[in-house]
Amino acid sequence: MKILIKNGNLVFENKKADILIEDGKIKKIAENISIPVNNSIEIIEANGNLVIPNFIDPHIHLDKVLVLESVRPNKSGTLREAIEILWEKKKSYTIDDIIKRAGTVIEWAVQNGTLNIRTHVDVDTIGGLMPLKGVLEVREKYKDIVEIQIVAFPQEGILKDPGTEELLYKAMELGADIVGGMPANEKNLSDSHKHIDIAFEIAKKFNADIDMHVDETDDPNSITLEYLANKTIEEKYFERVTADHTCALAAYKDDYAEKVIEKVAKAKMNMITNPATNLMLQGREDKQPKRRGITRVKELLQAGVNVTFGQDCIKDTFYPYGQADMLEVALITAHAAHLSLPNEIETTLKMCTYNAAKTLRLSNYGIKEGLPANLIVLNSNSILEAIRTQPGRITIKNGKIIAKKVKESNLFKDIS
Repeated sequence: MKILIKNGNLVFENKKADILIEDGKIKKIAENISIPVNNSIEIIEANGNLVIPNFIDPHIHLDKVLVLESVRPNKSGTLREAIEILWEKKKSYTIDDIIKRAGTVIEWAVQNGTLNIRTHVDVDTIGGLMPLKGVLEVREKYKDIVEIQIVAFPQEGILKDPGTEELLYKAMELGADIVGGMPANEKNLSDSHKHIDIAFEIAKKFNADIDMHVDETDDPNSITLEYLANKTIEEKYFERVTADHTCALAAYKDDYAEKVIEKVAKAKMNMITNPATNLMLQGREDKQPKRRGITRVKELLQAGVNVTFGQDCIKDTFYPYGQADMLEVALITAHAAHLSLPNEIETTLKMCTYNAAKTLRLSNYGIKEGLPANLIVLNSNSILEAIRTQPGRITIKNGKIIAKKVKESNLFKDIS
């Protein structure tokens, strides 16, 4: 298939141009590309609207999505109860169940322009390796339309859940890509440090990256992020370690937070905030003023840290909403992190494109001649309007149109 995108707004390159796609790749980017009349080609009239690289969701839990209606309600609304409710559900997981739920969300995501996903999958003595096996099947089923990285995630702890360390090794052998962690979910700080040490041992054995849930709490005494940064520097694991949530960073005193952020920057770590879920879970027990529950996004960006955001949860015990649209998550992030200035609005869109690509260490990502044609044409002529309205879009994967999302712009057009 040949595709010609006419008059696209390549906003990150600050230019408008045509894009010729052949054999799955971007063949040419230039003004006024002409094609012979007898040449079979599909033309997309962008009309000055945005053409951007595909969206990336760097943090979701595909094994848990859409379980909300099959479990009891989370009456406290807290992270702890959300985890506890899932204990019984995990015992009854089947591969078919995981494929059905995760597959539905993947189809939503692709429809919305997301072609790369990093998913955390529970590995513990409750569900064993069943969640992983289910998501491995999902990855294989949908490999032609979405690329999925799998994180082996010990949500119940490692030392606190004896047998999990062995399961993590098995998970990596079965096909997980990345070593996960949740060091704050141990009995004491010493065990949290051992948790991180074990994750590095496994990662080095498999030459794998590390992606951990870190200090997902309002408690300023939860301080595992500093140790993770120190360990990353010690092991010279630069650009290969990601810390997710880090809600406690917002609760630290400013001088300590500044010290930790400097170490995170020195370690060249990636940071992922998940504001939709954390706005819902954190600050639950606060009187007014209630804490916002997300990490220090602006301070991290100002320090030069690579920051992005994830959907995290969809209709599960943690978060009842979500539709796998990174523009919706971008809008929530912009509100939660006070990203309202023109340069901050542009950064917000970069967070779910180029920043996320850096986190996932993707090669061949972007809009350049010779790269794979993995693009979105948005029905919006500016980043602000794209985030504000979450418009219709056309998604192209390896040079083929794989999804079209139409959004009605005038609901009242038939009313006289």
